[in-house]
Amino acid sequence: MGEKRETAHMRNVADVDFSLSPFIVIWEITQACDLACRHCRAEAINWRDPRELSTQEGFKLIEEIHSMGTPIMVLSGGDPTKREDIFDLIQHGTDLGLRMATIPAATPKLTLQMIKKLKEAGLAQMALSLDGPNAEIHDSFRGVPGAFELTLRGAEYAHSVGLPLQINTAFSEYNFDAFDDIAQLVKDLNVVFWEVFFLVPIGRGKLLEQMTAVQYEKLFQKLYSLSKEVNFIVKITEAPHYRRYVIQQETKNQSGGKKPSEVRLPSRLTRDFGPGGSIGHAPKGVNAGNGYVFISHTGEIYPSGFLPLSTGNVRCDSLARIYREHPTLQLLRNSDRLKGKCGICEYRAICGGSRSRAYAMTGDIMADEPFCLYHPSREKVETNFKDNKLKMSKEVI
Repeated sequence: MGEKRETAHMRNVADVDFSLSPFIVIWEITQACDLACRHCRAEAINWRDPRELSTQEGFKLIEEIHSMGTPIMVLSGGDPTKREDIFDLIQHGTDLGLRMATIPAATPKLTLQMIKKLKEAGLAQMALSLDGPNAEIHDSFRGVPGAFELTLRGAEYAHSVGLPLQINTAFSEYNFDAFDDIAQLVKDLNVVFWEVFFLVPIGRGKLLEQMTAVQYEKLFQKLYSLSKEVNFIVKITEAPHYRRYVIQQETKNQSGGKKPSEVRLPSRLTRDFGPGGSIGHAPKGVNAGNGYVFISHTGEIYPSGFLPLSTGNVRCDSLARIYREHPTLQLLRNSDRLKGKCGICEYRAICGGSRSRAYAMTGDIMADEPFCLYHPSREKVETNFKDNKLKMSKEVI
């Protein structure tokens, strides 16, 4: 068993071909959760759905994901610890060679004993959600008093058993002004990975006020500066235009007036942490259906949990065939089919905008990113296409 686990960490993530295999698969193993988060995509409830995939169906899914060459699998929810078989699912994936991660909710179930059992099952990384720098902001967002203190306690438990810790933060107008304080708290928590999520208005998130494109750019600047100061990975989710922002900054910083296609990204933005370090940092840009696929608690196959267009069901369809051949997923991997300003943007191959947000706000998965401040020049774009044939870096940022 130990030898298999070693192999899991040695898999070269840079070898993943996104047209054939997702870099990461997220399986929502349950929607049951005792929290009532204001942004919840799943609109989670506090009891389990009898239609959930069974343990044996879960094992079969994990085996197919491994056979596709996917290196990373995340068990999400709801609260994944609501399922008693979570330890068996983690161990099965780990023994096959997958790097397994999960995102338990900060409830009284998140005990030291629970986290020890997750670690013993082979969990590679645990994530906790933190959406405010104090109990007032965080607990209001999560809908349950005491969630903030339980989150901090869970972080302590993870450190005490040697389990790498990731923090997930969802930003909207609600906590935009608290960014600096949240960032400081994340640094104080000694994490290996900070995943910053930009709200997509689905589920309960429809009721939250969206940030403006200007506010997006302000957070991009703060995140870019932070990434140069810290020794952990800062990853942006559902704001791929952050990649455009960083390329612009690196173009300014590198001598010779380099074009976007010629910019070499610093190692802090492209590294992959090996055994004992962080997981989830892809070698190139991940977007809905492009290096990423989501499985619902009932087995529905979606391009993303935030892009709820079913392309099949793992109970009756091959995940590999759906991912590789379904027209919707193939469309999402074709940047030439983007519309609006995304369709003429010189950064489209490394960005592509949030397909989930485009769909949530327009009903069109190929519409342009609603909250991107950048306006491409058509003349500039056409020159770039002719001279460089869009040979741009697809490094994730």
